[in-house]
Amino acid sequence: MTLSSTKLSRRGILQAMGVGAASLAVASPAAAQTAPAFTAPARDANFWRAVRREFILDKNVLFMNVGTVGSPPKDVLRELQVRAEEVSRDAISGYGSFDEIRAELAMAYGVDTDEFAISDNTSDGMAKIFAGLNLGPGDEVLTTNHEHSGGNSPLRVAEDRHGVTTVRVTLPVGDDQTAEDYVALFEERITSRTKLIMFSAPTYLTGTMLPIRLLCELAQQHGIPTLVDAAHVPGMMAYNFRDLGADFIAGAGAKWQCGPAGSGVLYVRNRVTAANPNPLPTFWPTISSGYSGQGARTADAPGSYDIGKTLQSCGNGQRVVYDGFLAAHRMWEEIGRERIQDYVVGLSTTLKEQIVERWGRQALYSPVSDERLRCALTSFNPFQDATDVMNQEKSVEFVARLKDQHGIVIRNTTTPAPSGDVYYPMRVSTHLFHNAGDVDRVVEAAWQVSQQVA
Repeated sequence: MTLSSTKLSRRGILQAMGVGAASLAVASPAAAQTAPAFTAPARDANFWRAVRREFILDKNVLFMNVGTVGSPPKDVLRELQVRAEEVSRDAISGYGSFDEIRAELAMAYGVDTDEFAISDNTSDGMAKIFAGLNLGPGDEVLTTNHEHSGGNSPLRVAEDRHGVTTVRVTLPVGDDQTAEDYVALFEERITSRTKLIMFSAPTYLTGTMLPIRLLCELAQQHGIPTLVDAAHVPGMMAYNFRDLGADFIAGAGAKWQCGPAGSGVLYVRNRVTAANPNPLPTFWPTISSGYSGQGARTADAPGSYDIGKTLQSCGNGQRVVYDGFLAAHRMWEEIGRERIQDYVVGLSTTLKEQIVERWGRQALYSPVSDERLRCALTSFNPFQDATDVMNQEKSVEFVARLKDQHGIVIRNTTTPAPSGDVYYPMRVSTHLFHNAGDVDRVVEAAWQVSQQVA
């Protein structure tokens, strides 16, 4: 029996608005991580208004914290209810590898089914990769000081269990860097003992889209595998995972992609390609009930056995969640992933520009000058006294006042600075259910609160 076969209702809604077939076609993933031609967020206002109606978010609250959790649209909620009832009524198990669902999802990311698995979330994917890598005493993992606990935690296990050493690149904070500057920072720290390069793109602390393709090319030149914490990429950016050149990519399904909780994407490079001509890194699918003695996935061939299927087969899986995730995926495909990327990053670019106008360029912690470093996350220092960004209590108060007085939900982060200080900036997410007026509103409200928190 095949689930996830329901016809979604948005096509009729969009066609009723006069959106042509070309606009509804599935967008091809971006060929690589290049600088997109971001469109002005004010265009197609009616189109995005109709998209916004697909979400049931509380209209009394302006929710701008998608970087923490998304909100599933109506079709996803309907799919979850229908499938949950079907699974319960017919006692349908979740055993198997869900090849049809994985095949459809994998296509959107420019990869093959055998190198794609649905994870529980980014942290789950990162842990699965660390558990399967051949890391030993004295091996170095090169990463950054802006990593999420989803990557830091399994790395710490590797330190304590296998004697791995962690080397961290100190990332700059602000809008003074280019993509090449970040590559240089990593290159300076590579040694003969570096066995893995791990980094977040974008970083969740500042919203800096580290240059994935350039960093992967650097790693390839030194014969080093790469693991990317791409928690914020699915649903935000239209990247072709294979063309990025990474060996492993873990992402979230319940953030920008607005899938149900417990959904994520996991890419494991499974063949030698032009984007990554290096041998495959040795990897064991340690978390699986589908392993039947295939051995380690090793570098002696241009490809390996179906690693995606082996990883996906893990007991009684979350069949209902997978179908809900597929429903969210289909909505994104109908709208067009590149169109979504242009819209949400376009809104974020407008936000960044307004922050510079109000507070000055030094207040912006997310790059805007180099388009390759942009994403839909924006981090900034909103305080009139710039040093107050180091005061955690004031940062917490700022977030609370913004919600209590203006009905706007954002979050703050704990960001280490190159100086050794720790910043507590604001972080704003711009998404499908936002518009240019929302950007204006959050800037004006933040400016007012900045006068109060002093």
